[in-house]
Amino acid sequence: MTETFHALETSAAMDATRALDTPCLLLDGDKLERNCDRMRERLLSHGVALRPHVKTAKCVEVAVTALRAPAGPITVSTLREAEYFADHGFKDILYAVGMVADKVPRAAQLVKRGIDLGVIVDSVDAARGLVAAAERAGVRLPALIEIDSDGHRAGVTPDDPRLLEIASALGPSLKGVMTHAGESYNCTTVGAIEVMAQHEREAVVNAAKALRAHSHEAPVVSVGSTPTATFARSFEGVTEVRTGVYVFQDLVMAGLGVCSVNDIALSVLATVIGHQREKNWLITDAGWMALSRDRGTARQKVDQGYGLVCDAAGRPLEPLIVADANQEHGIVARRDRGPIDFARFPIGARLRVLPNHACATAAQFPEYQVLREGCALEAWERFSGW
Repeated sequence: MTETFHALETSAAMDATRALDTPCLLLDGDKLERNCDRMRERLLSHGVALRPHVKTAKCVEVAVTALRAPAGPITVSTLREAEYFADHGFKDILYAVGMVADKVPRAAQLVKRGIDLGVIVDSVDAARGLVAAAERAGVRLPALIEIDSDGHRAGVTPDDPRLLEIASALGPSLKGVMTHAGESYNCTTVGAIEVMAQHEREAVVNAAKALRAHSHEAPVVSVGSTPTATFARSFEGVTEVRTGVYVFQDLVMAGLGVCSVNDIALSVLATVIGHQREKNWLITDAGWMALSRDRGTARQKVDQGYGLVCDAAGRPLEPLIVADANQEHGIVARRDRGPIDFARFPIGARLRVLPNHACATAAQFPEYQVLREGCALEAWERFSGW
């Protein structure tokens, strides 16, 4: 009975995707909703606000699904994203990349449209430039000071004297503090992610306390990364959580224990276009232009190559991976280098590939082909650019 059901399910999936040109980007709408509901409910149980990062999705329908609302607080990484989501009714937007004076005139146009646009800085020079440029543009841009909680990227540490200097330079524009525990992506155990989450929280909470002790208001205390948002034991002192890739999940997140492979909502549909029997390779039409060059799992316990190969219904075909990729060609091989049963994968067969990094793979496509219960229902536009 189970084998019959699987055969019917596979047939339905093949029928649903047969009309689609390949390579194309598939989005399992049911998994998307489950991923979004899980994170939203987790943060609600901790009494902390969710400000999803929409840089991964770049799609209004996904953002609405994440918030279960037509608009709400979001995080963006480009002003193009801020403009797009403002056009679709989102009013509360944090531009979470270091702000410079040259970008203020463009940001000011959003403020003049009634958008509550926040920005971030991590230096005295940037703070002064922001305030002066905003004054020239006739607006005020509320700013968060970026805190370095893990040595991963940008920001100042909570005990750095420059923290208070930046606050003074911002003056009334100071809104609070934020951090991103990007180093959590390099953790090897759930326990290590929990420790990273604690460091992330303590860094911003301590920074906010230092500001308040010197008469600087800091109403916003913002943290964010999908691993730490998933495993943090406490959000005490935090007002909001920014997290993005959780809506789709990917192989890097699965390798970290953040999700299971079955939670990954995003895949690339590909067609088998060739056999290299002497090399034990299948050749598909999805190379790195479709999958991206991201090799994030190479540093993890299980190296998934350029992506994990699934059948047309989305079931993993272990141990098949995209072992190598050219611009328009994907080279599928067994992880254990064993023989492939080529009769199972005739020329023209459809496969799905789960991505290492959802953000990088999604960036290769102009739309999502949305599936519900294995059937293709609609296309959701996604945008790109800065």
